[in-house]
Amino acid sequence: MKTFVKLCWIFLFVAGKLFSQQSITGQITDGSTIHLNPVLIINISAQKNSLSTMSGKFTIDASENDEVRFVKEGYYRFEKKITKEDLASPLHIILKRMEIQIPEVEIVYKPTGNLAKDSKYLSESGKLKALKSDITMYMKSPLNEPIPDHTISKTFTGHDFNAGQVNVAGVFKAISGIIKKASKPKITKADYNETQNFLTRVKSEINLDFLKKYGMDEEQIDRFLLYANKTRMLAKNYRKDFQNDVVEYEIKAAFGEYRKLHKLDSWEK
Repeated sequence: MKTFVKLCWIFLFVAGKLFSQQSITGQITDGSTIHLNPVLIINISAQKNSLSTMSGKFTIDASENDEVRFVKEGYYRFEKKITKEDLASPLHIILKRMEIQIPEVEIVYKPTGNLAKDSKYLSESGKLKALKSDITMYMKSPLNEPIPDHTISKTFTGHDFNAGQVNVAGVFKAISGIIKKASKPKITKADYNETQNFLTRVKSEINLDFLKKYGMDEEQIDRFLLYANKTRMLAKNYRKDFQNDVVEYEIKAAFGEYRKLHKLDSWEK
């Protein structure tokens, strides 16, 4: 008799456990037709967890009044207290996406159009400075390999009848070169006033209409001339020896680099 009573109690205990285990099911979306996966579902009360399927569906053991949490990276987590109705029908869980905060950009300086003021704030990009520095170091570095002189060995040449003779034409050519070099003005660094006078002369004597084809107004042209003067050292090299064709060539060469840096191709009319 005692054994029968014990068996009855064991049966009732096991049956109670089996019938008390329930679960909730449902689907997780972002509020539209997109099914989210994988989403971590955590039953905080029962310390159980599961993952949603590829279609956003989920199942997890839960009882009435259990706290269940839904977690996915990039979305606000969602918590729900389970009710009797939740146990009876599938749930539709909606997770809201977190906002992406864009860092605030502070404009330090606003150009005024005054060359004297704006020139102090215009500077080259770090990449351009690094490239120019690398090119300068490369040009100054010694050659690793000898350059062939492309001359014919004396073994295969005839007798040189000019040996021991004075090359009169060469002497006159050398003297002419020395005189021409001495007559040219010495290149010196331009101060602020000299630079402004040089840029004014450029705008009056050089045809800059090709800049307007790229949608550049007077203020933008002034900015470009500052860039060209800084990168090509125009005022330093040509303010004392102003040759229109040479200065125009240097300006167009500078604009080729400026156009790429500022992506002006899309402005061309």
